[in-house]
Amino acid sequence: MRRILALVVAAAAFAAPNTNEIAPLGRYTAAERRHWAFQPRKEVRPPVIADGWIRNPVDAFILEGLQKAGLKPAAEADRATLIRRVTYDLHGLPPTPEEIAAFVRDKAPDAYERLVDRLLASPRYGEQWARHWLDVVRFAESDGYEYDTHRPDAFRYRDYVIESLNTDKPYDQFLREQLAGDEMDPANNTYLIASGFNRLGPLRKNAGNQNVASSRTEVLTEMTNIVGAAMLGMTMGCARCHDHKFDPIRQSDYYRLQGYFAQTHANDIVVASAEEQARYKQTMEPLEAEMRQLRTAMRRASEEEKGKILMRLEAIDEQIPSPPAAMYAVRNDVKEMTPIHLLAAGDYRNKGAQVGMRPPGVLLAEETPELPLATGKPRQRLAEWITDAANPLPARVMVNRIWGYHFGRGIVGTPNDFGKMGLKPTHPELLDWLANEYVRGGWRMKPLHRMLTTSATYRQGSSSVAGAGKDPENKLLWRMNRRRLAAEEIRDSMLAVSGRLNPKAGGPSVLVQIDEELIKDLKRPQYWVTTRDRREHDRRTIYLIYKRNLILPFNQVFDSPDTLLSCARRDQSTHAPQALELLNGTLSNDLAVAFAKRLTGDRVEQAFRLATGRGPNPRERQLSKQYLDDPDPAAVTEFALSLFNSNAFLYVD
Repeated sequence: MRRILALVVAAAAFAAPNTNEIAPLGRYTAAERRHWAFQPRKEVRPPVIADGWIRNPVDAFILEGLQKAGLKPAAEADRATLIRRVTYDLHGLPPTPEEIAAFVRDKAPDAYERLVDRLLASPRYGEQWARHWLDVVRFAESDGYEYDTHRPDAFRYRDYVIESLNTDKPYDQFLREQLAGDEMDPANNTYLIASGFNRLGPLRKNAGNQNVASSRTEVLTEMTNIVGAAMLGMTMGCARCHDHKFDPIRQSDYYRLQGYFAQTHANDIVVASAEEQARYKQTMEPLEAEMRQLRTAMRRASEEEKGKILMRLEAIDEQIPSPPAAMYAVRNDVKEMTPIHLLAAGDYRNKGAQVGMRPPGVLLAEETPELPLATGKPRQRLAEWITDAANPLPARVMVNRIWGYHFGRGIVGTPNDFGKMGLKPTHPELLDWLANEYVRGGWRMKPLHRMLTTSATYRQGSSSVAGAGKDPENKLLWRMNRRRLAAEEIRDSMLAVSGRLNPKAGGPSVLVQIDEELIKDLKRPQYWVTTRDRREHDRRTIYLIYKRNLILPFNQVFDSPDTLLSCARRDQSTHAPQALELLNGTLSNDLAVAFAKRLTGDRVEQAFRLATGRGPNPRERQLSKQYLDDPDPAAVTEFALSLFNSNAFLYVD
């Protein structure tokens, strides 16, 4: 009886929460604070090991781990392999045969270091590494959900990221601009575009029946969750409905973090000319007037009439032009500030105690108070806390991401989850040393790239099997990990090898031609108007449109991520549709024709050097020449296509 009474009382409390109550700050036990990721970074000195293999301090940490496990590093990769590896890592494109030959001939002791410096100084670096960041922040150029409305100005954020990386903008500044650029300087266009970070999440639009409270809750949820995943490596979103099941993150922590966004609202800042705006207004006014009349008529229409009205509304929908060019940004509005409550089960209808704003309590002193939601420049306050050099997480998280992209696996194998359910670091001292160096070096990425790519660890060959018995997953890095190219790298490489790559940078995203049947599934098909200039179709993949409900088929088959969620590390699959796409796909066959036309003289030698970075081995040469002896004029094209399908083209050693 007592248990039943308790359940009744609890149910009553859930059904009718006290929305005027102020949530307590909460306390954290020593055990909760003891988790390695929440501890201050340790000042670590690299191990002192007398070994000629070591090129920089990174190698000392790695070699120490190998020696403890009774392992030895693999021999250094040959120079042709090295230039191909590092060029793909830093540019996402293959080196040319001329670049490979020049590097192989260069016997200067600093030849490799100069190669790395040249690659880091190129604008191609930003195009490659921006893709990694855009994966993490789930960048897309449409809203997702049913309507998947196009975001015609979102490309400016993509270009901002590329430019920031190319200029080696300090990471702490990079984060501050994205979280609070509009608060930092509302007259600075770069900062305003950066603030579009807060609007990158999917957005639900339910025709004219949008539930404002529900929609606002989802918008705030997206803003909050991405800060936890991308910047802090914490699964904050797990505390939306209740206290986190594994990590010391209270539900009140989640909503206090959300409080920093209570004043934040979308802000499309028009940059179109007055003439363009007037033309848009002139087109829209009659359409909007007719839509208002139709919606009014809908209220008293019969079922048959409603069907006709809906058909007309859809026809009008097709006529709506793209809005005037604007900057996709955010703004603060205290008058429209959203009160932040704990929400039972995350349901906006079940409001509990109110909260102000404060970072996660486990990372703060117990007595740290919360701030009122109406506090000025709230996101800038959050950004200052996140980028504080004493914050144990952001530097570790970013260093780990960069390490993972270079070596195939992060020191922490779960880049978005540094919590208790995440994997423990394989080299915790190395992680802290790198993070400290990163902060001391001004949060700059290029010196970190240089350190990692010039290490002896990175220069190892990938073919050794000596450590497979003791460390089958290669967590200790006794050899380099071989990797398959990502979707963008495969497409861009085919363009480069065929001679068709258009190096143009920046600007509105390109819409390439795709199957009409796919377009028919879109709610707003007029948003897939193929870019007229066909030269634009040959630009790097990062400049093609990234639409949530229609991932480009080539990208999708090669594991391009779902942009609804943060992608910390792309999965890599191997399945039949990939082979079918490369053998039968329009793109690969079209580019194989262009590739074949490039081949003159010793076509076998030239083709292998363009596609794989090396000459053919005797068996490959024999089979290739035998195939090209076929008088069929299609033989050269099929030979070129076969190289696009070869492991030597698709994988980097």
